[in-house]
Amino acid sequence: MKINLKRVNEDVHLRATNEDGVSVELDGSPAIGGKNLGMRPMQMLLTSLGGCSSMDVLSILKKMQQQVEDYEVIMDGQREEGVEPSLFRKIHVHFKLKGNLDPGKVQRAIELSMTKYCSVAKTLEPTATITYDFEIV
Repeated sequence: MKINLKRVNEDVHLRATNEDGVSVELDGSPAIGGKNLGMRPMQMLLTSLGGCSSMDVLSILKKMQQQVEDYEVIMDGQREEGVEPSLFRKIHVHFKLKGNLDPGKVQRAIELSMTKYCSVAKTLEPTATITYDFEIV
């Protein structure tokens, strides 16, 4: 896996591009010279957790023959304050699904992702307590 990270402006606005040419914008807060032109790195880390788990959950539910009509994940990460580096210490992931879904199968799919398959969750696990829940609407 390779990522090319290139500076876009004279400040800290960056563009990351993968081997397939897909890119994402990153930037810092105004406090460090950024202009909020992209996600901050720690926001990208939370996004990666949600994306990684979502790919697992949606794939598992498809194998369980569950039809998901709509899907959303809301992540809330709390970082240490007043220290550097400021690591995530608590992360809560809320899965919101719509469809005629079996709650037991949804619970199992999420548990499998968060405790076994999601590489990002496993990477964060040593420093952050990750909790999760779900609702079917």
